[in-house]
Amino acid sequence: EQIWANLTKLEKATGKTFGKGPRPLLVSVRSGAKFSMPGMMDTILNLGLNDSTVEALAAQSKNERFAYDSYRRFIQMYSDVVLEIDHDHFEKMLSALKKERGARIDTDLKVDDLKELVKRYKEVVKRDSGKAFPQDPREQLKLAVNAVFNSWQNERANKYRNLNKIDHNIGTAVNVQSMVFGNLSETSGTGVAFTRDPGSGKKLFFGEYLLNAQGEDVVAGIRTPSAIADLKKARPSLYKKLETIYKKLEKHYRDMQDIEFTFENEDLYLLQTRNGKRTALAAVNIAVDMVKEKLISKREAVARIEPAQLDQLLHPMIDPKAKVDVAAKGLPASPGAAVGQVVFNSEDAEEWTQTKGVDVILVRQETSPEDVGGMAVSKGILTATGGMTSHAAVVARGMGKCCIAGCSAITIDEEARTFKVGPHTVKEGDIVTLNGTTGEVILGKTALVEPVVAGAFNQIMKWADEIRTLTVRTNADTPQDAEAARGFGAQGIGLCRTEHMFFGEERLRSVREMIFADDEAARRAALAKLKPYQKSDFLGIFEAMAGLPVTVRLLDPPLHEFLPKGAEEVARVAADLGIPEKKLHEKTEALHEFNPMLGHRGCRLAVTYPEIYEMQVEAIVEAACELAARKVKVYPEIMIPLVGMTTELELLANDLRGVADRIIRERRSKLVYMMGTMIEVPRAAVVAGDLAQIAQFFSFGTNDLTQMTLGFSRDDVAKFLPHYIQKGVLKDDPFATLDQQGVGALVQMAVKSARSVNPKIKLGICGEHGGDPRSIEFCHRMGLNYVSCSPFRVPIARLSAAQAVIENSKK
Repeated sequence: EQIWANLTKLEKATGKTFGKGPRPLLVSVRSGAKFSMPGMMDTILNLGLNDSTVEALAAQSKNERFAYDSYRRFIQMYSDVVLEIDHDHFEKMLSALKKERGARIDTDLKVDDLKELVKRYKEVVKRDSGKAFPQDPREQLKLAVNAVFNSWQNERANKYRNLNKIDHNIGTAVNVQSMVFGNLSETSGTGVAFTRDPGSGKKLFFGEYLLNAQGEDVVAGIRTPSAIADLKKARPSLYKKLETIYKKLEKHYRDMQDIEFTFENEDLYLLQTRNGKRTALAAVNIAVDMVKEKLISKREAVARIEPAQLDQLLHPMIDPKAKVDVAAKGLPASPGAAVGQVVFNSEDAEEWTQTKGVDVILVRQETSPEDVGGMAVSKGILTATGGMTSHAAVVARGMGKCCIAGCSAITIDEEARTFKVGPHTVKEGDIVTLNGTTGEVILGKTALVEPVVAGAFNQIMKWADEIRTLTVRTNADTPQDAEAARGFGAQGIGLCRTEHMFFGEERLRSVREMIFADDEAARRAALAKLKPYQKSDFLGIFEAMAGLPVTVRLLDPPLHEFLPKGAEEVARVAADLGIPEKKLHEKTEALHEFNPMLGHRGCRLAVTYPEIYEMQVEAIVEAACELAARKVKVYPEIMIPLVGMTTELELLANDLRGVADRIIRERRSKLVYMMGTMIEVPRAAVVAGDLAQIAQFFSFGTNDLTQMTLGFSRDDVAKFLPHYIQKGVLKDDPFATLDQQGVGALVQMAVKSARSVNPKIKLGICGEHGGDPRSIEFCHRMGLNYVSCSPFRVPIARLSAAQAVIENSKK
């Protein structure tokens, strides 16, 4: 009833009649969602045409060609959207007719050609639907409205909402507008324009238009449009009207506008305006310029930047102009893009880059800590299994490397040194391109572009720092990572993983000697060989972070991760250590665990072998004392991982404080250090009040806390998680965005009970969630002191922390 009542109003306003001559009213039926979803839902133009009204339109316009051009467009769009007849049937028929009539482009077709096309289109409809093309305009409108509503659920719209975190339940409106015709004549046309350049953000009118065309012609790319600047020369009075309107719109909305317009001879119509999509570079430039122009405040400028977009400014990207053929898709674990030759193990990655000087892509089933060397030299990493917080993902982000994880579409044959994807077999040495921002695997070489970090970026970051209250630290394991993070504005290290320091030929040999030692004395002898390497690492990291706190996590993974794999490596290691292969196999078997993530790791290792943590604390404190003696400001924070019981922490903290205090006394140093723990076992969150009487700080390790709370293995979750998200079981990947209802409740409980007994306790988060905007907003609300994330996500965290302040001040 509302449709027909408002249609009557539209008829009165336009002086036209829907479904009748002599002045037939035609309408467009468009979607209208709360958030801009360009091209994702369906649109139907020229609705109201039939065999009768097409003749009336021809008579009224005195342009028969225009009338039949509109009719053939309507039949094609209506058949595609409403009748669900494949769009390609009509395109092929149009191409065939152009070939028959020697027409190069659509506008070369004469009126008789278009009449013939309409006839052929109707035959397709009758053949494929079993019914004649509908002639009742009211029926056309009713079915078109339903079809546009239904397009909310089409595949591309669902994917777009998933990618842009838009709620699937908000639905869409449908707008019915009277038609205006850019295809009326050679003096009519249509176009799309932006009030600023959406690529660079420059303050210039940017867009394209086509003469004798309707909107889909510009978008579809069938004809080459003209630059909007050409309209100024060709139609100066029209351009002046457009210029006045776009400036008024931008001033009103105080943001860059994306406008669609049509002109019928001298009459200009604005079809719609919306805030325009833009690149990260354009976003920061426009925001800063609009502050200078006094259109928006600094807070508004900071609030407008999409944090995830900043990745574009920090990593190489695939050239937007490049045509790509996507072979497979995995999880976009670490952003950026990379091109290189495929290798299947870390040794080859290191050898090829050193001896051949080539760029490589490391392809593995899943990486382990032993692959760190190969990962460091690779341009990108591709794994067949694993999730967003798998080893490959976490380490790649820390290194700023492009990474795609959990790409189950590839099948790796390590012996043959190949992987299969669909019909293709990719051999060692073949070139592939990875798009870590989208998770796309592309066969062959694709052009990359280096993003430009402009002055506007630094300005936005400065404004963000003035607003935020959360400190932003980084997860870094090397002096190089620490320096890179400091360059991005990190205010310390929230997680330094010491296990990554155990790799390298000499170091790994000492670790293995310790594992195969028969008694404590032999273990301590092996650890003594390892200590100088550890100390050297800490000297470099503390110096790189001079004046800022550094949280060092003591050894966390199970010991079997340091053992050789495969017969060839087992034989080599046995010979190197001078032990029988049988003994090596027996030890490997003894260390085997059915569920290593819940096994003999973290603080449990130190309860069994206290000498491991003692050596590490000696290396940390000695390095800190030496730098302090040289007037370098050092603030070490020693973190004991995987604590679940107060008795565990009490036992280990007392022992390790004794080691640290002894060294400080012996060195006559004034070094101040902190001793704390990682909250990653649900029980630790429950007994946080008791732990807070021993610990000086907590760092929430939300990767493991999520894994243990949800009971999801983060290395296997890629097999089922996409189905959970697709079917609405989960809204987000809980390893990428914190599960606030479950895991978040444990964090909240721990914060409240810890602060009730130790108001001065320092609280932070060092899981991958520390770089996720929505998780950062949660951390701000919980009153944490800091978040910690990989170096390349530090700017994102700084911006997100500021936006959390702005968002919560509104509430």
